This record gives sequence, structure tokens and C-alpha cells, in this order.
Amino acid sequence: MSDALYPPIEPHEHGMLDVADGNHVYWEVCGNPDGKPALFVHGGPGWGASETRRRDLDPARYRYVLFDQRGCGRSTPHASDPATDMRVNTTEHLIADMERLRAHLGIERWLLYGGSWGSTLILAYAERYPHRVSEIVIVAVTTTAWDEIDWLYHGLRRFLPEQWEAFAAGHDGDLPTAYSRLMEDPDPAVRLAAANAWAAWEDGVLATEPNGGGGPFTSRTERDRIALVRICSHYFAHRAWLVDGELLHGAHRLKGIPGVLIHGKLDLSGPMITPWLLARAWPDAELTVVDDAGHTGSDAMDRLIREALDAFAS
Repeated sequence: MSDALYPPIEPHEHGMLDVADGNHVYWEVCGNPDGKPALFVHGGPGWGASETRRRDLDPARYRYVLFDQRGCGRSTPHASDPATDMRVNTTEHLIADMERLRAHLGIERWLLYGGSWGSTLILAYAERYPHRVSEIVIVAVTTTAWDEIDWLYHGLRRFLPEQWEAFAAGHDGDLPTAYSRLMEDPDPAVRLAAANAWAAWEDGVLATEPNGGGGPFTSRTERDRIALVRICSHYFAHRAWLVDGELLHGAHRLKGIPGVLIHGKLDLSGPMITPWLLARAWPDAELTVVDDAGHTGSDAMDRLIREALDAFAS
């Protein structure tokens, strides 16, 4: 475990927020009840907020909120259940859920922190509600533009041809769309096989990194793996319901919001072009490139995250 993390902590408040459409979102609050408000926005989409992420912020200075996005973690209904309606699980729904949670907790403005898919959702929320955001810290920057999706699920075949052939498995065209259809198949064996194949591909990409072992996708429980892949493929098949390039083009709305972008130079699944373009479009953001890190980070990256979050706590 990184020495940049604070000691383990338990939430002092938690609950299930009714966000309509039959969905209830799990949330919890850690740290100082009178501290600076902050929200952790997890990746995936569909990963859920782990207990480890409670340790990223100074519990003496932050009132730190975590939540599980629709369909995953402790939120209900769970996307592993084929009866769960994915039509009410979109980027627009998640933005609305975050705003409902802010109002429910009586927070005027909060710092947003997260990475990977979480960075996309942070940007989408902040561009919609810039007056509700005090600062932003983003790790492993993505905007879920089509070229990013296409790179991860098609372009990387140039580097991992054998793994990609197994992932493609005869599916033609757009692989996220093909997998999204498989994850809606009435046969549970088909859904599980698709979830396993998707997870194997994701882990194969991460394994190219210096710290990318451990199989974070394939090591998840069967229930969480199915939910994760169902949500991921659903979002990426629909290009996250964003107009291509929307978040970069809308970055001017972030003017006046201090930001820190931290990205691994060796991030094969999320190449450097995205954070570089975002930093150019958002002058109030500072981009730091970590030489020894990929998508899964490194000790050096962990220290930079802590420094950024500690600096904003004052």
C-alpha cells in the first residue's frame, strides 16, 4: 500500500439516495464534518468506490464524500441483474445524481477528485455546474471521445494482436456495441463469457504497464465483473451520450476553477494527447506527467495526488 495514503477510516455518515427511475445511489461521508467538502468520482464506468479511496484525503481537513454510480457497488438495482433497466443509466443521469447528492448533503461547492471514466464525469458535471465546483483534481485523464474509445478497443490491436483477436472473437465492427448486445443476452452463460472476455482484454492492456499486474478486472467477483462490463459496454456503445469532443470544446466553462491534471506517461489505454489537449483548453489547469506511471499509477503518482489534494485543503 502506498505511503501517500492516510490511515484507514470509516464513514461517519452514509445512506441510500433515491434518484428516481427506481434507482438508489449509495453514498458515504468521511473525515471532518466541518471540513472542506470534496467528492470522489470513481471510474469504470461501473467500478464503484473502494474503501481505499477513503484514504486519499486528509480526514482532519476534508468532509469527504464517496458514492457508487448507478448500477454498481452498493447502489440498487445492480447491473448484474438482467432485469435492471439500463435505459435510465446514462451520463445525464449520473450528472443529475451528483447534483441531487450535493443538495441532499447541503453542500454549496465541492472539490471534485477522480480518474479514468471519473474524469469524464467530473468534466461533464463541472461544465454543467461550474458554480458548484471549487477545485478539480483528475488522474488518468479521459474525455470518452470516440477516438479514445476506438483506440482502446480497436487501435491497440497493433500492440496486442493475439489478445485483441481473442477479444474480438469474430465480432465485426464496433466492439463496444457488440459486447453491449452480448451483455443483454437472455442466456447467463453468454453474459458471463462476454464479461470474462472483456475483462481479460482490459487486464491485458494494463499488464503492459510497469505496475499493471494483478488483474483488476478479472479478479473482481463474478457479480461485479458482469455489472462492470455491462455498464462499460453500454456507455461506450453510446459514446457516453456526448457529442464528439464536447468536453474539450466546453472547457472554457471551467474558467476560474483551479485544476490539477496528473497523467502517466506510460498510460497505453489513455494516451497523453487527451490531457495535453485539455490543459490547452483549460488555462486554470496544471498538467503533470509522471514518467514511471501508466493507467494504474505508481508511488510517484500517489505522492503527487496527495500533494495536490493537501494543497487545496488549506
